[in-house]
Amino acid sequence: MPKIKKKGTSGQAKNFITRTQAVRKLQISLPDFRRLCIYKGIYPREPRNKKKASKTSTPSTTFYYTKDIQYLLHEPILNKFRHLKALSKKIAKSLGRGEVGDAARLEKNGKPRISLDHIIKERYPTFVDALRDLDDALSLLFLFANLPSTSTVPPKTISLCQRLCLEFQHYLIVTHSLRKSFISIKGIYYQATIQGQDILWLVPHKFVQRVTGDVDFRIMGTFVEFYTTLLGFVNYRLYTSIGLVYPPRFDVHSDEQGGELDAIILEGDRVGNTAVIERQINGHAETKHEKGQAAGDTAIQKRADEIGQMTPADTGTEQVDQLIQEEAPADTIDEFEVQGEGADILDQPSQSDSEAGSLFAPYSFFLSRETPRQPLEFILRAFGCKRISWDEALGAGAFTNDEFDPSITHQVVDRPPEMHDILSTNNDHDDSGLVSKSLTRGRMPGRTYIQPQWVWDCVNQGRLLRPDLYTPGATLPPHLSPWVKPTKTAYDPTVPLADQENSEEEEEGGSDEGEEEEGDGLPEGDDEQARPGSKGKIDAANDHGMDVAGADSDDLSVDDEFGGFTSEEGKDGDMVEAEAADDHTEHQRELEAEAAGLPYKTGSTLNKGLVKARSPSSTEFAKKAARRKEEEEELERRKMMMSKKKRKLYEKMAYSNKEKDDEAKKLRSKRRKLESAQ
Repeated sequence: MPKIKKKGTSGQAKNFITRTQAVRKLQISLPDFRRLCIYKGIYPREPRNKKKASKTSTPSTTFYYTKDIQYLLHEPILNKFRHLKALSKKIAKSLGRGEVGDAARLEKNGKPRISLDHIIKERYPTFVDALRDLDDALSLLFLFANLPSTSTVPPKTISLCQRLCLEFQHYLIVTHSLRKSFISIKGIYYQATIQGQDILWLVPHKFVQRVTGDVDFRIMGTFVEFYTTLLGFVNYRLYTSIGLVYPPRFDVHSDEQGGELDAIILEGDRVGNTAVIERQINGHAETKHEKGQAAGDTAIQKRADEIGQMTPADTGTEQVDQLIQEEAPADTIDEFEVQGEGADILDQPSQSDSEAGSLFAPYSFFLSRETPRQPLEFILRAFGCKRISWDEALGAGAFTNDEFDPSITHQVVDRPPEMHDILSTNNDHDDSGLVSKSLTRGRMPGRTYIQPQWVWDCVNQGRLLRPDLYTPGATLPPHLSPWVKPTKTAYDPTVPLADQENSEEEEEGGSDEGEEEEGDGLPEGDDEQARPGSKGKIDAANDHGMDVAGADSDDLSVDDEFGGFTSEEGKDGDMVEAEAADDHTEHQRELEAEAAGLPYKTGSTLNKGLVKARSPSSTEFAKKAARRKEEEEELERRKMMMSKKKRKLYEKMAYSNKEKDDEAKKLRSKRRKLESAQ
């Protein structure tokens, strides 16, 4: 007789364990269990059948893998949690006996320190794994860096998040790793590329945050504790890879004055040597830089001597140019080319570090008081700008606080032009020899005034855009997300409307314009007057059963009076006469052919020409309709060959595509109306 299996020892009941069972097995409290799961990256799982996974009659809601809970049994942090539990009992006993000093001493000296270093090394065995998981960490740390200090969010945690975020931003500035940015309602999105990994995070706007009570900051605080440790490891690796000292010096005085990025002081042997840092980022670091450079110069000089010794008889000009082109450095990025029709279109590589670092390098910017200083300063520095100035009220760290410095080339303004007042220097001198200044309305000569969106759009497109489109008070072009790529049939506001419309939409647009022109040809009064008797009918309909004096006489007078043929009636008369003449000519030719004994077809060339003149596009419409009908029939035949499951899937896909096409068509029609109105 085979052995009877016991219930709950195999299958889903063995693979899953409830949260209550896991807490009992680990012998810790529920908050400590949550902390441990966050540290170790263990999350609840959903079984296929909850009734089979649950060993009791009541269905549980939260399940975990049994192997994951078994894995947590060997975690060293469990001992720290048990020590904390024993310490809390000792403190409670001391307070119960009235020994407040002993309780304070136990809380200060007996509390064990929990280190997460071994968990970071365990969860991220390689540095690339840590970079891939950095998106959520940066978003949460930047959020906590902008929160006000409360009882649930201590100021120590906020200052730690601020310092780690500033250190990470300084690495992006030094290495020019920032690639794209986008302003949204939630905040400002940034994307950086570090060692081939794209990192995207969100930074909230610099507003006063209101901390509500419906958010559990204990769980978020646990994530912050783990992510601060992770970002500390990442910053250390990034700084040491480019020869910088970590942690950098922190200027408390500059931070108190609102310096932010200026509060971090970088140290190292290669601080400011951008060429060496970029070479290390690209994987071409050399331990002896001077020796390698001398060897390269020697090779280049040797090649130049060989080219110089060549005579015109030995080689032609084309060969010399070819040799020079072979030795020329390739600063441009290679682009992928499509080899044939239907081939895959690969994403083109982004701009290099040198291009990103030189976008704003030759310019000097001044940020007005109404502009967001922190994101603008970070973006401008990351793309090569060394001279960024702002008003003294915005904080310390500016290149200059003088708005009228003649070296400033661009000024970022976010207010109407009529409110933009500047100081202009007069030629009059006071008795003390100082130049007097008076308040006048105008702009500094030779300076470009732009709105903040110009900086973001230049960064996303990788080139300097026309500043006249972003002048103060101008209607700005749409600020589009750089990560959303329009598909073939989707609406793209950056592309002209004629390049997006298909033939049907163009015909509809032309017919709409024609209807509008016809409707606008006569005013409302003339339109009513063009229909004889219409006014009388309307008045008769609106008399509500009352006899209106003069109504019958008006109708009779309108009908009896004859003012001659109108232009429309004249045209109709001409058409009738032309048709009669054509019929007479057709009949005459038929009689002549019959008398001569020759065959004669009813549709002559003249008749065909008249038909074409009357309806020039009727044959084209008929061909398109026939072609469309054939395509629909072919599609129905193909759908009949599909299985029921595939046919439903295809119908869902076709429905979603039709919804997207209708939405794009609606947007294009709105744009067409706006352009026609202009």
